Amino acid sequence: MDRKYKMAKPVLYYATLSPPSRAVLLTSNAVGVELELRPINLLKGEHLTTEFIKINPQHTIPTLIDDGNVIYDSHAICGYLVDKYGKEDKLYPKDLVKRAQVNARLHFDSGHLFARLRFLYEPILYYGSTDCSMDKIAYIQKTYEILEEMLKEHPYVCGDDLTIADFCCVATITSVDEVAPIDEFKFPKLRAWLKRLSETPSYQKINQDGADELKKIFKEILADNRSKQK
Repeated sequence: MDRKYKMAKPVLYYATLSPPSRAVLLTSNAVGVELELRPINLLKGEHLTTEFIKINPQHTIPTLIDDGNVIYDSHAICGYLVDKYGKEDKLYPKDLVKRAQVNARLHFDSGHLFARLRFLYEPILYYGSTDCSMDKIAYIQKTYEILEEMLKEHPYVCGDDLTIADFCCVATITSVDEVAPIDEFKFPKLRAWLKRLSETPSYQKINQDGADELKKIFKEILADNRSKQK
């Protein structure tokens, strides 16, 4: 095909610190679709510029533009990438029952895992809070009990096959697991699942490096906030 007629790559506005962004990158890597990456610095408020809000009124990261269509919410983007570019549907099954199971886990990530991470992280990262209480940490750790049960008889959160729900959940958990530690005796299935995901292609570069960076920055900003209150 003549170069000038080749379709443009889908554009992804993202941040390595953002667990949802990393979930999308894990998905695109698994599907084999190459994205044009446009980094957004969340700590500098680049997602709040007039230009970006015109693209995404929710000003959330990640945001995908493909063939002129704007898609936001990482879970929606992950499903879209599999549906449009995947060579098979295991990552996001077309079977209605299996897809409903994946969707349920995606809602678990957005409504429980990521919501509780934000409840702890956002006030500290953006508003000078020093509240890293045991109550907030325990609130996150309660989700581990649910995940342990999900993984009781299967290697992945939706059964025997890896899905986008695994990518979304692992990107969130690995971003908070040092602040809210995962007890290896209470949660052996969860720990085994994390190891299993860590062995997927390019996992360290795509997810773990960004997760480690976020945890490091969180600890530094928390310490700085506390020093300012003394």
